[in-house]
Amino acid sequence: MKRARFGRRSGLPREAEELLRLAGGLAESHSRAEDAFWEQKLADAVDELLQAGQEDSLNAALDHLYASSTQGYEELADMLESRAECGAERRTDSNVLLLAAPLLAWSRFSIPSSTLPATVLANLRVHLSAHVLADGVKLAVADALFSPDQLPQGYCETARFAAELGACALRNQDLQVDQETLPETSRFLSDVRYVLFAIAARPGAPLFSWQEGDGTRDVAAAQWRTQGGACLTPLLAGCATETVLPDAFFAGCREADSASRPYSVRASVAFLSTTLDLPPNKLRAVVAPFHDRQLEEYRIGFTTTDSNNVLHGVVWPLLGAEDDSADVPAQIDAALRECGISEILQLDQRFPLEYCDDCGAPMYPSPDGEVAHAELPEDKAEQVPKHLH
Repeated sequence: MKRARFGRRSGLPREAEELLRLAGGLAESHSRAEDAFWEQKLADAVDELLQAGQEDSLNAALDHLYASSTQGYEELADMLESRAECGAERRTDSNVLLLAAPLLAWSRFSIPSSTLPATVLANLRVHLSAHVLADGVKLAVADALFSPDQLPQGYCETARFAAELGACALRNQDLQVDQETLPETSRFLSDVRYVLFAIAARPGAPLFSWQEGDGTRDVAAAQWRTQGGACLTPLLAGCATETVLPDAFFAGCREADSASRPYSVRASVAFLSTTLDLPPNKLRAVVAPFHDRQLEEYRIGFTTTDSNNVLHGVVWPLLGAEDDSADVPAQIDAALRECGISEILQLDQRFPLEYCDDCGAPMYPSPDGEVAHAELPEDKAEQVPKHLH
């Protein structure tokens, strides 16, 4: 009688197990020569899975390493991002990279997500080439102003988009995006919009202006803020905006996530001051940690100093390695005080991640130590987004 075959002990797909082996080898390497071997093998395996659309296998390997090997997790995550951003393609004549240029915005009205007109595309190309990119780098800009809901989701979809936009970059042509194929955009008081573009350069050649001569990131950021942001401002009528230096897709999105936290606080204080006709020192902020199985985020409830009614709220999500030990409350306190709010109540108790059953909006902490739905006075609530960041 044949013996029954035992399943793999990890319970992972075979492809995921191979990623674990290769990422583990790279994590344990102690020389650049050995690194190069493991990196090549891991890149080949990742490219194959990205091109085959094996998102589940990629995530299964990441989840396993997250729980078992911090260094292995970092190595695999790094490789997944880098291979997805170049379209999971190897070229001997050029390096291709997908980038994101984030734009922070807030408005009482809808923040647009729209097609970029030809004149705006032409101006963007000029300013990206002049202030961000190295000389001789080829460029392709997607002609859409993307909301977070409309970005490529997952590593495989990102790789497909990077390959498509990268092919345009090799021809130095822009990419037309069919707006009808993009998901609808949720409406928030403050949000991020993205310009996505791809670049192509010879192997070994610089990609960015700060890799050349005396260029620096700070100079590029300042020039992009004044010149690049001016290109996009006309598309965001009625919005206050702030630009973020373009970067590789995943790094750019993370930087936007980080920058959007204090920005959403500033936007909320400005919004409440304008709407209620009150100076910031007449507002109170209540800050509390919210948990699921672990600490997930902080939420900030805003009231006036003479009332306990929560008028508005902001979610401050934890990012990356932040946890209970991170000094996030001090960051929030600094952001609030920078806006002119002096009455800040920090609550220590653990709150569950509660949302409104009717509209799905987050519940925010009140001075009473309870959670409440954020509600503006009826006479002030017109033209205000239903969901508030």
